Amino acid sequence: MTNKKVWQQCKEYALLVFGTVLLTVGVYFFKIPNGFSTGGVSGIGTILGRLAPVLSSATWIALINLLLLLVGFSFLGKETGIRTVVCSLLFSGMTWLLEKLVPLSGPLTDQPFLELMYAMLLTAFGSAIIFNCQASSGGTDIVALILKKYSKMDVGKALFCSDSLIAASSFFVFGVRTGLFSVLGLFIKAFLVDGIIETINSSKYFTVITDHPEEITAYIIQNLHRGATTNTAIGAYTQCQRTMIHTVCNRIQAVHLREYIRQVDPHAFVVVTTTNEIIGRGFRGV
Repeated sequence: MTNKKVWQQCKEYALLVFGTVLLTVGVYFFKIPNGFSTGGVSGIGTILGRLAPVLSSATWIALINLLLLLVGFSFLGKETGIRTVVCSLLFSGMTWLLEKLVPLSGPLTDQPFLELMYAMLLTAFGSAIIFNCQASSGGTDIVALILKKYSKMDVGKALFCSDSLIAASSFFVFGVRTGLFSVLGLFIKAFLVDGIIETINSSKYFTVITDHPEEITAYIIQNLHRGATTNTAIGAYTQCQRTMIHTVCNRIQAVHLREYIRQVDPHAFVVVTTTNEIIGRGFRGV
């Protein structure tokens, strides 16, 4: 394995750990104390922790995750399965550890809507980071990944489908007020996850009409390490012939490219479009 691949894997696993930490904090400090059951194994664990208190919510989460991991390996493949195991064990372990180190007897505040917002933001950001690394935190996230793989459904919609029943059950376990909060949280999370994943994957598509194509394409290839496509363009009004350059880069590279174009050709006509569905070498696989 090359150094580049090792570094890429280290970076991805660091992101997985970070995403799992966000997820755990959102679940333990905000979802479980309030009884917010917005789906997932954390939602099932929250309900079972109330219905069957012989086991804590963290223990229920660990047991259900273990069962669903076996399903995940069968449907999602080895690589996704291994990453899911790492996230699932880390999530269950940190939840159990927080129960021992920071026991909670109730919600942190008397503002359930505020706590719902924190619960959804933290868990949505954590889940989006984990999903973007082709993994899941286990539980019904595995179901969502299976739905996405075989139906081409967006992750947020797949999560919504797999978690709706769990959120609805909170009406019967925790009452109407908590049930309404749980359903609201489910809607928020479903939209947030897709939105965050799209933001993470967003890139910039450049269309540059210029009289200095050699300098600009050389900068794209040599400095940004991206590809470019050029073709001849004739202005409909001026009938002048110029070169049109097409390229795609990430957001940080886009800032540098825009600045370089301004220095080399202040009169260049530049169109920059934000996109999150780029398939090909250097971006996403098919």
